[in-house]
Amino acid sequence: MKNIAIIGAGITGVTTAYQLLEKGYEVSVFDKNRYAAMETSFANGGQLSACNAEVWNSWSTIIKGVQWMLKKDAPLLFNPKLNFHKIGWVLNFISNIPNHKKNTILTAKMAIESRNEFKRILKIEKINLDLEKKGIMHLCDSISSLEHGRRVNKWLAEAGLNRKEITLDEMLSIEPTLNLKNFVGGFYTKSDMSGDIHKFTKLLANSCEKKGVKFYYETEITKVSHNKQQPIITFYRANLLSKQNYDAIVICAGVNSKFIANELGDDVNIYPVKGYSITLLLNDKESVNNAPYVSLLDDKAKIVSSRLGKDRFRVAGTAEFNGYNKDIRADRINPLIKWCNEIFPRVSTEHAIPWAGLRPMTPSMVPNVGSGKLPGVFYNTGHGHLGWTLSAFTSKQISDHIVRKDNCNNKI
Repeated sequence: MKNIAIIGAGITGVTTAYQLLEKGYEVSVFDKNRYAAMETSFANGGQLSACNAEVWNSWSTIIKGVQWMLKKDAPLLFNPKLNFHKIGWVLNFISNIPNHKKNTILTAKMAIESRNEFKRILKIEKINLDLEKKGIMHLCDSISSLEHGRRVNKWLAEAGLNRKEITLDEMLSIEPTLNLKNFVGGFYTKSDMSGDIHKFTKLLANSCEKKGVKFYYETEITKVSHNKQQPIITFYRANLLSKQNYDAIVICAGVNSKFIANELGDDVNIYPVKGYSITLLLNDKESVNNAPYVSLLDDKAKIVSSRLGKDRFRVAGTAEFNGYNKDIRADRINPLIKWCNEIFPRVSTEHAIPWAGLRPMTPSMVPNVGSGKLPGVFYNTGHGHLGWTLSAFTSKQISDHIVRKDNCNNKI
């Protein structure tokens, strides 16, 4: 049995641990936090959204980014302060504009496969994560938004996803709590879902631990090296500095994956794209009755929402290119509160808990899943805003890849 270490106990790290455990490997997971899913997997939009598979690589995204550069509450905020990392990432992002359609179709196919794998895991583990199987609705505020959605619909259909256009009356029949005065129509994907990513990841980690996965929480990795045969992790835990060889490592470290890859001679071009969320505590009967259960996506505002059980409502969104800080800015939280007040005026935003996380985004917006240059080094990272949506598939993808390498070479 091979001994494999996973760096990162977020959604991709824990699902990868689960898949490798199923395939008979001895697995250890390292994370600096006290619990699983305490970084980007903590309070995202809660969507399992194949319908949101369109990648951002387009000239319209670039133009909006420039136009909104000085608008603090813009859906997309790009800090004009540049460094080599940001410049290189942006140039690579632009070079992927011709792949807009191809990568959207690829991502949608991955998301559909991931949804099937996610359901398989749920069936086995019986995890209670406030799952809602009520679909996801896109809200469009203009004819041009609808026309763009129709073009994307053709790509999604090519990938095998049914996202249908719906009228305002149909939108209200699906989700009666909506205030639709600013919208002209939308799209609905019945097969998509929503739920609490933190609950899912933490409970799946607990299940993995019961089945034999070793979790090294509150552990600082000081160095990842290689002796030409095996990767070596040097780590600091419980005031002790230790060093351990592994047959293989899988790097699932989110925005920090880039730095670990650099130590191993790999170029993993990931940039941190900050997203914000608020979690509304539904403490009164009127809020409970008027918060939606159908998950929503506002195309113009780039805001999503998900109901998390009876007493919580998550509103998340915006994208901020501003380096590695996780500061929670009031001018970025306010648009989320304003959106909720406008769309759901009978839902109280008095008890709104703010949060910010860093999405690990590749320039192509397609995850980096595969081998590094050195033997036994693998990556499952760079999922951007679709970490939960794609993780069940990419974890299976990387674990199958490791098995193939193992079988072909009789070593990893």
